[in-house]
Amino acid sequence: MLTPGIHAAFDSGVAKLAGSGAVTTLARGLACSGPNQAQAAFFTTTADAFLADTALQEEVFGAASLLIRCADVAAMRAVAERLEGQLTATLQMDGADKAAVAGLIPTLERKAGRILANGWPTGVEVCHAMVHGGPFPATSDPRSTSVGTLAIRRFLRPLCYQDIPAELLPEALRDGNPLGLWRRIDGTLGQE
Repeated sequence: MLTPGIHAAFDSGVAKLAGSGAVTTLARGLACSGPNQAQAAFFTTTADAFLADTALQEEVFGAASLLIRCADVAAMRAVAERLEGQLTATLQMDGADKAAVAGLIPTLERKAGRILANGWPTGVEVCHAMVHGGPFPATSDPRSTSVGTLAIRRFLRPLCYQDIPAELLPEALRDGNPLGLWRRIDGTLGQE
C-alpha cells in the first residue's frame, strides 16, 4: 500500500467483509509484517446478499476481491448496476457468453474506465491505447485518465491569448513556433 492511510482503509474494508454474516472467506494471503503491507483476501457472497447490503457494495482498494454468485444473467445485470465507479471491469467469457455480455457492456461502459475480456488488467504503460479512469469514485474527474498519453490533460488548463504581442507569448506560441510543437491557431491544429 502506498500510504499508512490506504493500508488502514484496506484493513478496515477487509474486516467489514470478513465480519459480514452474508460473506464467506474463501482464501487469505500470507500475513505480512512490513510497513503498509497488506494480506490479500478473497471472499464470496450471493447476488441477493450483495444487492441487499450497501456495505458489500463498497470497494476495498487493494488485494481484496468479493466474488458474487449470480443465479442468472438478470442477477448479473442487477449487480453490475449497483457497482460503484471502477477503474476496470473484467469479463471472463467464452463464445457462448456473447449474448449475455452484450447485455452487460452498456452498464459496464458507465461503470468503468477500461473493460477487458479473458484477462487481467495490465499495469500502467504510457501509450496511446492505455486509459485508466472511470466514474466517481474510481476517479475524481471522469473526463480524463490517470495513465497513458492523455493523462497529461489532468494537469493542463486551457488558456487563450488574445492580441498579445508575439514577444510576450510563451515560446511555443510565437510565430515560427521555435520549439516545433503543435498548436491551434484560429481553430486549426498544426505544426510550423
